[in-house]
Amino acid sequence: MADEVSRTIQNLLGNRGPLLLGAAVVALVLLFMINPFVIVGAGERGVVLTFGSVDETVLDEGLHVKIPFVQTVVLMDVKIQKAQTDAAASTRDLQDTTSTVVVNFRVVPDKANLIYQEVGLSYRDKIIDPGVQEIVKAVTASYNAGELITQRNKVRDEILAALKERMLPYNVVVTDFAIVNFSFSQQFTQAIEDKQTAEQKALKAEQDLKRIEIEAQQKIALARAEAESLRLQRAVISPQVIQLRAIEAKISAIEKWNGQLPRVTGGVIPFINVDEEK
Repeated sequence: MADEVSRTIQNLLGNRGPLLLGAAVVALVLLFMINPFVIVGAGERGVVLTFGSVDETVLDEGLHVKIPFVQTVVLMDVKIQKAQTDAAASTRDLQDTTSTVVVNFRVVPDKANLIYQEVGLSYRDKIIDPGVQEIVKAVTASYNAGELITQRNKVRDEILAALKERMLPYNVVVTDFAIVNFSFSQQFTQAIEDKQTAEQKALKAEQDLKRIEIEAQQKIALARAEAESLRLQRAVISPQVIQLRAIEAKISAIEKWNGQLPRVTGGVIPFINVDEEK
């Protein structure tokens, strides 16, 4: 059965078989040369140009067919991208600042054709970087130097909100903003360090003064206590107490006497009077 089908095909083709095969090969080569297919990758959109004019159609991810020699497709990245920019500005109190900021943004996928038509592929150089620098200057100018340090999160949020509003008409969505580096001029930085040093010295001097005052108060309190003790002792001394102390001293001397009189060469013999008047 298979042999019969093969013979039938050969009879139909006859001598035209090689010609048809060659024509198929040529057609295949031409098909690849004119390349009527376009593949839009993940995180991309295809902007269709018909004779150079931007179409309203935006190609999603996947395989698409274009009209050869008539249409071209420009691929645009719609994933979140990062732009790092250096921005110089001045504060409200005229202090120079230098900032390195990072902006995360993405192109609105359905509006990729509009941003290509209005701005082109170099939208970062044309609208992202200049917009960031302008807004950083404007926001920084509304704060003094000290506020930029103490209210950094507030400054960041204000810049982010302004960037979102600024980029939306260009069909660019700003997703995040961060200040990765922030510095003042060398003179201002040195002035801050000198101020901190002076404050630390003043604090130490104040603490030393308090310590001296406390020690002086302690000495005064001790002196007062000693004076009060002496006053109380004087208050309780009476002639009877004095006589009692004298009798106690004599009794102590008698207890310590060994019964022998002191050896002397002349004079009277000392003796302790034990017949004190009671």
